[in-house]
Amino acid sequence: MKLTYRSLPLELRDTFRITREASDHRDNVLVSLVDRTGAEGLGEAAPSRFYSQTAASVTQQLADVSLSDVGDPLFLDDILAPLRVQLQDHSSAMSAIDIALHDLVGKKLGLPLYRLLGLNPDKVPATSFTIGIASLDEIRRKTEAAAGFPILKVKLGADNDREIISTIREVSSAALRIDANAAWTVEETLANARWLQDEGVELLEQPLPKNDLDGYRRLMDSTPLPIIADESACTPEDVVRLRGCVHGVNIKLSKCGGLRPALQMIHVARAQDMQVMIGCFIESSLGIAAAAHLLPLCDYADLDGHLLICHDPFRGLEVENAKLILPDRPGIGVWAAEQVP
Repeated sequence: MKLTYRSLPLELRDTFRITREASDHRDNVLVSLVDRTGAEGLGEAAPSRFYSQTAASVTQQLADVSLSDVGDPLFLDDILAPLRVQLQDHSSAMSAIDIALHDLVGKKLGLPLYRLLGLNPDKVPATSFTIGIASLDEIRRKTEAAAGFPILKVKLGADNDREIISTIREVSSAALRIDANAAWTVEETLANARWLQDEGVELLEQPLPKNDLDGYRRLMDSTPLPIIADESACTPEDVVRLRGCVHGVNIKLSKCGGLRPALQMIHVARAQDMQVMIGCFIESSLGIAAAAHLLPLCDYADLDGHLLICHDPFRGLEVENAKLILPDRPGIGVWAAEQVP
């Protein structure tokens, strides 16, 4: 197979701010795999500086990848296993190759990915829509604009968390999910969970630093709200380690290395009676659609990254009543905006 890649810059509609960073654009990477028959699969890397990955580091790693000796692309594990060793510290680059390979296989077999995995597209939970940290006026505007979404994911960890929630509640009765991005202590989390529960909050995502497992165990014994791990849950081994620490995990393809390890994480979580959320970074609808095909296996969807950008370079992923409609075209099911489907 021939591997090529190029920059995939994404401009955001508004500044996206969480406790540790803010950005107006993201530099992702588009990967293409073409086999000997000319069939092409596409994948997207969404690198995060939090995990010491950038578009530059992704392209540097991809430059050292050779797939020229690969024969049958249907031998997924034979192809991906050695790459996981080579790219073990570069999950977003690995994810892009993994997604592109699954897209290629689906196209060759004439099957959408969800059908290839044996999943029911009707069993897709509604996605949340993210409200980042901003001025109260901006939060009010964004909340009003998200009126079509019955679930809002709210970024907290600022000095005015109560004011943020009060502002949202002035204009919306949507269910709320809180993501503190590791900004709180155990004591702050317990205190916040009590009043947040009264505000219609469903869960708390990553309130503590990622390695504070003792703190998470304390929360499990005391918090009235379910705790979902994000930054703490990057690999299947992490899910094992988190047993008894959290109620569930947020799985992101660029964080774990693609669809294959994401499936492993889902199965490990279910074996430990843990809930599963499928999340994302800021991505085009190519990366979002790839993750969406796993939604029938999950409890929560947080796949709105493509809705936060100005000009999505791909088409084919629709949202109806806050639910992502899984594309029924072969593979991932999306196509470049400048192409005719």
